[in-house]
Order: sequence, then C-alpha cells, then structure tokens
Amino acid sequence: MPLADPRPILAAARTARHGVGAFNATMLEHAEALISGAEAARAPLMIQISENAVRYHGGRLRPLALAVLALAETADVPVAVHLDHAEDVDLVHQAVDLGFTSVMFDGSRLPYEENLKVTRQVVEHCHARGVAVEAELGEVGGKDGVHEPGARTDPAEARRFCERTGVDSLGVAVGTSHAMATRDAVVDLELVTAIFEAVPVPLVLHGSSGVDDETLRTVVTRGMTKINIATHLNKVFTHVVRERLEADPKMMDSRKYIAPARDAMAAEVERLLRLLGPRPAVVS
Repeated sequence: MPLADPRPILAAARTARHGVGAFNATMLEHAEALISGAEAARAPLMIQISENAVRYHGGRLRPLALAVLALAETADVPVAVHLDHAEDVDLVHQAVDLGFTSVMFDGSRLPYEENLKVTRQVVEHCHARGVAVEAELGEVGGKDGVHEPGARTDPAEARRFCERTGVDSLGVAVGTSHAMATRDAVVDLELVTAIFEAVPVPLVLHGSSGVDDETLRTVVTRGMTKINIATHLNKVFTHVVRERLEADPKMMDSRKYIAPARDAMAAEVERLLRLLGPRPAVVS
C-alpha cells in the first residue's frame, strides 16, 4: 500500500473522536512489530523516527528511514512515516527528501516569536512538497532538557499559533511527560476539552506512555487524536528480552530473544490500537 498522508486519517479520527496510534521505531524490529500489530488490528498507523533515534544511529537518518519506508509500503493498512521531535530544520528537509509523509518541528526551546517564524517556514517548505507538519506549544516535560515540566498549553494562544503557522496538528501540554515508566500521569481533562474547542486541527498527546488505559480512552473522547507512545512499548520489548536472557544465560543467537520481543510488542500495539479506535458495537 502506498505511504499514507496522515492528514485525512487524523481529520476523520478527530471528527469521530477516535485515536490514531503514533509509535516510535528505533530499529528494524520495532517497525516490523508496529506494522504487524496495526495489520492485526486493521487500523491505520503512524511510525515515528525521532531525532534521538537518528542520534543513536550516528546522526544518519537515511539507513533506518529507508528500511522503515520500505516496510511501510508493504503494509496492508495505511501507514504514515513521521519524523518526531526534530529541532534541526536540516533534518526535517532530509526526511522530506527521503519520502516521509509527516514531520514534527519542535521549536519549544525557541522564544515564542522565533518558534512561530521557523515553524511557519517549515510549514511552507513541507506543504509545497505534500508533507504534513506537526508542532508543539506548551512544553511537555521529560525529554532530555528540551521541555520543562509543569507547563500547560493556553487554548487561545494555541489557536493563534495554528492560524499564524498553518500547522496540520498540534502537540499540547496537558499533564503528561515523556519517558514515564509508570502509567499514572494526571491529565487535565478540562484543559483537553478547552483546547479541542479552541483549536481547529487535530491535537497530539505526547508522553502517552504515562497514561493508563481508561484515561487514554477518555482523552480521545475529549478531543485528543494522535496518541504518541514509545516508552511503554519499549518496556514490553525489553521485558521479553530480559526474560529470555535470564532463562538461558548461555543464549548467543540474538534472533532467539529479539523475535519473541518483537512478537510481544506487536501484540501490545494491536491491543492499544483497538483501545484507541472505535468501540465494538454491542449486540443485544
């Protein structure tokens, strides 16, 4: 299936109050698990490659990106490939040239007016090439010093930011934090509703690994559309790797512990996508 443009997928989900899963891949097996889970759930998917993942691969986006793009094109559900939390405009341009269908420019460390100016320039560059753009307003805590905890997005400011930049989706700060190992984040649900009513584009919940199942469903019905999850899926993957290696300390073939970890991650992806999507009809 051709790579998906996320904009119609997110727009339809926003209208229906469903969530779209946006999950991160740091290596090939992660991407394989994400696609397998999406196919099992029969749900659209956004695979994200972050600037941190690019840094992990020696600053080279192309090798991992080409592998993920190739996998996405073999999926039998719609898959968009998205650059996540890019602060480097040159990296955004690289992603666009490689064929990504979506990028996030993260200008949260910039002064507001400069963030707005650079984001608008990124939007102009990407839209001219058919690529969607996400931005962030209000700093989500917990990401390598880029964000300050405790900040919240102001609905009126968010509306003005979208109007002045033309972004296609907006990450907002409502109480979550990146890289949470526990699922006990306290989300400001009233703020979610207020931002949804003020902002005309799909909203993005970063730091969703820290949100429990019930709250994830609630934030989606309140107006969150794109749900970013990375740490939680990494925990699932790593747990199985650790379990297999502890069970057999002499194991040397990495396939024997990576494959079951990939399968476990795929199963959790399927579960999460079913959780975020429309509820099954009740048969009386």
